[in-house]
Amino acid sequence: MTGEADTLEQWDLTSKISPFLDRHMMFPLLEYLDGLINAGTISYSSKDVAAARLALLRPTHMVDYAIDIYKSVHGETSPVPQEMEDQKAQVFKQLEELKNGCQPLADLCENPEEKAKYVAAGKWSVTALSQEPDLNITPEVCELYRKSAKFQFECGAYQKARDMLENYISLFAKPPTSTGAEEDEMEDYKGNNKQQNNEKEDVGNANIYYLKSVDAKMLQVLWGRLACEILVEGWEAASVALDAVKAALEIMVAKNQMTPLEALSERTWLLHWSLFVYWNNSAKGGLEQLVELFHNERYKQAITTNTPHLLRYLTAAVLLCKRRITKKAAAGSNAEARRLMKNLTNVMQDCDYSDPIVEFVNCLCVKFDFESAQTKLQECEKVLDADFFLCKQTGLFMEEARVFVFENYCRIHNKIDLSALGKKLAMNENEAERWIVDLIRNADLDAKIDSEEGCVVMGGSYQSTYEQVMERTRDLNVRSATMVQTLQTVLNNARKERAKKAREGME
Repeated sequence: MTGEADTLEQWDLTSKISPFLDRHMMFPLLEYLDGLINAGTISYSSKDVAAARLALLRPTHMVDYAIDIYKSVHGETSPVPQEMEDQKAQVFKQLEELKNGCQPLADLCENPEEKAKYVAAGKWSVTALSQEPDLNITPEVCELYRKSAKFQFECGAYQKARDMLENYISLFAKPPTSTGAEEDEMEDYKGNNKQQNNEKEDVGNANIYYLKSVDAKMLQVLWGRLACEILVEGWEAASVALDAVKAALEIMVAKNQMTPLEALSERTWLLHWSLFVYWNNSAKGGLEQLVELFHNERYKQAITTNTPHLLRYLTAAVLLCKRRITKKAAAGSNAEARRLMKNLTNVMQDCDYSDPIVEFVNCLCVKFDFESAQTKLQECEKVLDADFFLCKQTGLFMEEARVFVFENYCRIHNKIDLSALGKKLAMNENEAERWIVDLIRNADLDAKIDSEEGCVVMGGSYQSTYEQVMERTRDLNVRSATMVQTLQTVLNNARKERAKKAREGME
């Protein structure tokens, strides 16, 4: 088990992903690592993970949690360092000061009926509220409210911070007056990916909570809202928040409020945060959205330049949603699925990264090496189980991967031995037969099983001249493809080496 755990350790992406996450987002990942350690799946030290958790906690205001972790590392009887006690007292003092400073606005936000009156009167904005002498709400009070929301987040009160940021954003928003209940607003945000231009109404951009403009400070607020939605696991709301950050970035880039290098960095962070949103919202189109985002030219540049390890998640997402996209296409056309695979292989060639999941696709689509694909498929299951984002999709991935093997194998064979196919699918002969029967039934494949000969026969008994030529030249095709791939690999390696030297020169 130890050797297997050591192997899994090299495929663990926690250390590669962590630099692009808010420290609060790291706690779920470390908790998952603890589970893997306890199960003997991975060979990290639980004390090292606890120490890492403690290091993450120190700059936050989650002092009680930090004290608990400190005792788990140093022993329950160990005295708590005085600096932690001092930090705890300071946190309570700052929290009280911020609370008092923004109390007028907080009281109004917590009174739905009173707030609704100002919204209905068109007075729900910083400027309008500042002109109401009885409220004692000034721009300074609103700024303290924003700081208080951030402080609540640092204390681990994510839901409270989320609600406060929602209120803060609404002070700068200009929604259409016809918008009804809050849930209707959410549907508007989700269903309309274009800015609503209403000639009769001066409204904001529907993609960014109807904000009329975005600056660096508001962008940070939008990032904070996204972080809160992720940490409270509100995945539909998180998807809206993700789109808001994405739209805000493009607006700022278009207005030259952000340099290309800053935009590249921001997009890199967004790609990593999107893993939480899309993989937890996969049943509602999350994977299709992930593929679309990762294949976007601007974001693809971020992957190939800064974070090639994200290729794992793009590869897994493409495999998982490939058949789903084909079923949705007109007349079941697989043109879109083929386009996705082609785009994926292009990204793979530009990325200096490999793992069993990526290699599995590379073996099938580029090398046409079914033996190696079989080995990689067995490794994939272990890598998936050990990955925080992919672990819930292990069963579905293995099913889709086997279908992918079957599809590619059938392209170059008309008659397939069940035992040989079973090995390529990591199954025994009986399991392979049952699996293929179900696949033929559900996918309406033009194939049948010959139980006497123990084989699968593709198509009808008649074989066209074209099919005969394809059958006789399949080995030549494989050899030619291998030669092309070898040449392409040499060229890609040379290009990557030049890019690496260029980056080193810039550093």
